[in-house]
Amino acid sequence: MKAISKAGIALLTLGVGFLSGCERHSNKELFYLVTTNSALPYWQTAASGFNHAAAEYKVTAKVVGPEGYDVQAELAELNKAIAAKPAGILISVADAATLQPQIDAAVNAGIPVITVDSDAAGSRRLYFIGTNNLQAGELGGKRLIEKMKGKGNLLVFSIPGQPNIEERLKGLKDALSAKPDIKIVDVVDVGKDPRTAFDKAQEVLPETGPKKIDAFICLESASGKMVSDAIKRANVTDRVLVAFDVNQDTLDGIKGGTIDSTIAQKPYTMGYVGLKALDEVFHNPPKQLAKDYSVDSFAPYPVFVDTGTSLVDKNNVDLYLSSAAEGSK
Repeated sequence: MKAISKAGIALLTLGVGFLSGCERHSNKELFYLVTTNSALPYWQTAASGFNHAAAEYKVTAKVVGPEGYDVQAELAELNKAIAAKPAGILISVADAATLQPQIDAAVNAGIPVITVDSDAAGSRRLYFIGTNNLQAGELGGKRLIEKMKGKGNLLVFSIPGQPNIEERLKGLKDALSAKPDIKIVDVVDVGKDPRTAFDKAQEVLPETGPKKIDAFICLESASGKMVSDAIKRANVTDRVLVAFDVNQDTLDGIKGGTIDSTIAQKPYTMGYVGLKALDEVFHNPPKQLAKDYSVDSFAPYPVFVDTGTSLVDKNNVDLYLSSAAEGSK
């Protein structure tokens, strides 16, 4: 009996060892999320999705990037990530011309790279996960047409050179092309300091007559609160402000009436889906990592995963506020 018992224990131990060896994931597998403007609630939400997926898979996640908009600092973080030889890199591309060479270098070194939120379409990244930014810009444009009644002066806040925001601007202009009486008087760069938006809004709000700015649109996450604060301080109620993303301050602005609406993206989903997508590539690598799969009809990867957008206004803002409260638990 003792011999049988010992044999049974040996077989059980062997079975446990075999199962352990066959486990798909390991905390030694390291995945990076590389961003810029990491201090923004938007990127903290994306990081939450990335980290939650890592916890489910029991792999290691690392989120890096400068707190403000700093392309060179993001490049430095990308280089550090490549040097760590991770299982995969998810990156939001602040400037394609600057970051594309190192994205290509990472792929050539055998590291899977997927872009998120902002793309580098000409790079060797496998594919893009994020918002259809052309449609998002069009959605903002249609809202402005409705609220401005087809005419008036519009001030735009943007980050020139950032691919996703350039696409939003194009979508906005495409939507407004049907209404020539709506004039974009300026596109203000808020990349280096979002407080520029407050200063500019405060400067133009007193204008009257033909120079009056009737509406504002913020094509990125940070400037909505700044313009909202300027409108509140000026105590004006006849201006339209369309923002981007569902930061708490933005949702509060909609509730308070200083922000008409905002375009909601899904950064949590981008981070969550992004890590799982990288994990799949790592465990089931293609024969050619650096291949251009966008021109392959039998590709194992899509060109683009659309995580969705929606318009938030006073009619549905409470749903987003409750969702934000639930997501923060």
